[in-house]
Amino acid sequence: MSGVTLSVRVARKTVEAEGICSFELVSADGAPLPAFAAGSHVDVQLPGGLTRQYSLCNDPTETHRYLIAVLRDPSSRGGSAAMHEQVNEGDTLTIGAPKNHFALAHEAASHLLLAGGIGVTPLLCMAERLANAGAAFEMHYCTRSKSRTAFVPRIEASPFAERVQFHFDDGPAAQRLDIAALLAQAPAGRHLYVCGPKGFMDAVLGSARAQGWPEAQIHFEFFGAEPAAAGGGEAFEVMLASSGRVIPVPAGVSVVQALGQCGVAIATSCEQGVCGTCLTKVIDGVPDHRDLYLTPEEQAAGDQFLPCCSRAKSARLVLDL
Repeated sequence: MSGVTLSVRVARKTVEAEGICSFELVSADGAPLPAFAAGSHVDVQLPGGLTRQYSLCNDPTETHRYLIAVLRDPSSRGGSAAMHEQVNEGDTLTIGAPKNHFALAHEAASHLLLAGGIGVTPLLCMAERLANAGAAFEMHYCTRSKSRTAFVPRIEASPFAERVQFHFDDGPAAQRLDIAALLAQAPAGRHLYVCGPKGFMDAVLGSARAQGWPEAQIHFEFFGAEPAAAGGGEAFEVMLASSGRVIPVPAGVSVVQALGQCGVAIATSCEQGVCGTCLTKVIDGVPDHRDLYLTPEEQAAGDQFLPCCSRAKSARLVLDL
C-alpha cells in the first residue's frame, strides 16, 4: 500500500445479508477520519499481506466512521475470505486514505443508479449524497434473491426509499429489471452509474452504448474481473523513458511482474485491471488493453494502460517510468 495510511479499529461487524458482512471502521486514536466523496473507496490491508479495495457506503457527511461491506465470494483470490473469517470486532487494520475513481457528476440534470449485488455499496453512498443535495435520481437494485440483498432495512427507512426499486432474480418476471427499456426512457442530461458483477455490468454498459448514450454520461466501477490472461500473448519489451532501460516481458509474465523482477516497482491493488491503481502513461507503442477500468475512448487513445493485466500489440512500449 502506498501513500497515506490510517490505523482503524473494527467497531462493528454485522451480517447484512446471506454471504455479506459490513464492517464499521473508526479511527484507532479517536480522531476524525479524512473526508470522502460519494463513490470513494479505501485500500484495506488484510491478514496475509493482501490489499483489497472496498467502497465506502455510509453517508459522506460522516467523519467518525467508514462503512464497507464485503461479499463472501467462493471464487475470490482470498480477500473476501480473509475479511469474513479473520477480521473481527476490535481488530485494528491499516487502510489507505479514500480515493475516488467513480465520482458523481454533480452538474447532471438527473442521475440513474443501477446496482447489481454487492455493487450497491458505492451507489448507496451516492444515493445518500444526492438525497442530501436535493438532486433528481432513481436507483434500481438487482440481486439474486431478497435474502442476498444487503441494506434493505436501511434503504426502506431512508428519506429516498420511494426512489429505490428492488429486482430479484427469483421473483416474478414482472418485477425484473428491463435494462434496455429503462435506458431508453432516460430524459436528456441524465447520467448513468453502474456497479456490480461483470455480467450485469456488461449488459448495462452494452445497452447504454448501443442506444447512443454519450460516454461522458456513463460512469462505472468494476469490483472484479474474470481471470485475466495478463501473462498470455506474445513476448515484447518495455522501455523506461527516464533511463532508456529496456526490460523484456516474456509470454506468461505480466508487465508488473517483469518490472518487479528487475527492481522497478509499480503500485498495484486489484491486479485485475479494475481499480486503476497501476495506471501508467504510454509514450510510444500500441497497448493491448485487457482492463475493465478505461473507457473505450481512453483505450483507443492508446496513451495509457494498466500494466497489471494489459500487454502490447507492438514489439515495444515506451512507458513514462
